[in-house]
Amino acid sequence: MSSCTIYKRELSSYFSQPTAYAIIVIFLLFSLGLTFTFGEFMRVGDSSLEWTFIFWHPWVYMLLAPAVGMKLWADEQRTGTIELLGTFPLSTWSAIIGKYLAAATVWLIALVLTFPIVCTVNYLGSPDNGAILSGYIGSFLVCCTFLAITMLVSACTRDQVVCLIVSVSICVLVLLCGYDPVTRELSKVLPPSIFEGVVALGIWDHFSSLSSGIFRLKDFIWFGSIISVCLLGTNAILSSKRA
Repeated sequence: MSSCTIYKRELSSYFSQPTAYAIIVIFLLFSLGLTFTFGEFMRVGDSSLEWTFIFWHPWVYMLLAPAVGMKLWADEQRTGTIELLGTFPLSTWSAIIGKYLAAATVWLIALVLTFPIVCTVNYLGSPDNGAILSGYIGSFLVCCTFLAITMLVSACTRDQVVCLIVSVSICVLVLLCGYDPVTRELSKVLPPSIFEGVVALGIWDHFSSLSSGIFRLKDFIWFGSIISVCLLGTNAILSSKRA
């Protein structure tokens, strides 16, 4: 059994139940709804979609990404199928990669289904589609980061509700640490060294550069590092339980 087998099984389980469909529909309603309400898309005329559309994605992900990822390992532990999985000729790492990619694929499909907004701005004007693509990449990386965090939390508990609450709390903290209105207030009360450390943990600086159409190596390194650390942590926890 390989990562590919686990990936196919997990992806099939998402779409054989209402889970994936509900998440995709809710994401589309929230992201597009915020674009035309608080984002004031029609009034602002933001052809790059940076502030009217892409800006809202992390706020939606911090709630919905944990909803997709909370069952990744918590459910396996609750039902006891994690012990059955341990009897297969499959490494823990292969199972982690397969499950993680399946959850990420659900979100990739959700993002692709927002294509009408891209078609709309191309019909109404002449946007920089490279910048829009960059924003989508940043959006997907934020989602993948939140999924990795949720997977790590899921490996620690068999209760999906606990996993959801803890994961959402961590995602909110990671998101707010680099958000300008929050950092301005923190700079007034924290020493410079601590303040810089808090900001460095935040996701916003790395996401905002990509949503602006700016590709920086350090942003990809940051996302890759956080995701890798979470997946490696998941592997360490599950391997210790499997032993």
